[in-house]
Amino acid sequence: MTETHTMRLSDLAAQCDSTQPRLSKLMVRFEQQGWVTRCPDPDNGRYTLATLTDAGLHKVEDSAPAHVERVRQLVFDPLSAAQQRHLGAALSRIAALV
Repeated sequence: MTETHTMRLSDLAAQCDSTQPRLSKLMVRFEQQGWVTRCPDPDNGRYTLATLTDAGLHKVEDSAPAHVERVRQLVFDPLSAAQQRHLGAALSRIAALV
């Protein structure tokens, strides 16, 4: 994502580990909600760009605290302090490979 909140759908699909057809269906729903717009890439018309609208950015910002809380409840709360440290070490090692 750039400062303009725009990204090629093919790149977004790869980052989300999604197929392009599945992401395209999701983008239709997001467009209907007014959260994104899509247009051909002016640099290469074979690609489609998705741009997060102001309403979409507000949705992300509004959703983030509840999302973080739910991840904490599902992933971290069931683990002991030692297990959390081991998870942190494992995830750090994975992140270093990416």
